[in-house]
Amino acid sequence: MSGPPVPTLDFAFEACVLIGTPLDQAMVGGVRKRIVPIIGGQVSGERFSGEVLPGGADWQALRPDGVLEVLARYTVRADDGTIVSIVNSGYRRGPAEIIARLAAGEDVDPALYYFRTTPRFDVAAGSRYAWLGESVFVCSAARFSDRVMLRFFAVG
Repeated sequence: MSGPPVPTLDFAFEACVLIGTPLDQAMVGGVRKRIVPIIGGQVSGERFSGEVLPGGADWQALRPDGVLEVLARYTVRADDGTIVSIVNSGYRRGPAEIIARLAAGEDVDPALYYFRTTPRFDVAAGSRYAWLGESVFVCSAARFSDRVMLRFFAVG
């Protein structure tokens, strides 16, 4: 009897999520918190593409160890009108000087820091996008001054 299979990653789609000015909540419960509004964007891929709708946000907590916890909630209207909601949580970390440059609004090479998330999708059963709610996904992300770029991979 063999053990479980080794997971693989299959590219699914990418998203460019436009962000607004962060709202700083200051220190809450020992961590610095802020809310980053999601104001729009696009999703593109062979099986899933559409528009990121305004109204979502990324709730962030900067821990004392310098790790940023992210929890984004946003909505995509697929090209055929199907509504898909996404809850995407993860972590961003890196050398202090790189994180300081990101915080200052600089565009930094994404290879210089770690930014990974694990999205979950809410989508109507039986829709052509039901596969989103039936698999585990991981994202590789990059933060820029006005947007976050995400590449979504299905775990096989």
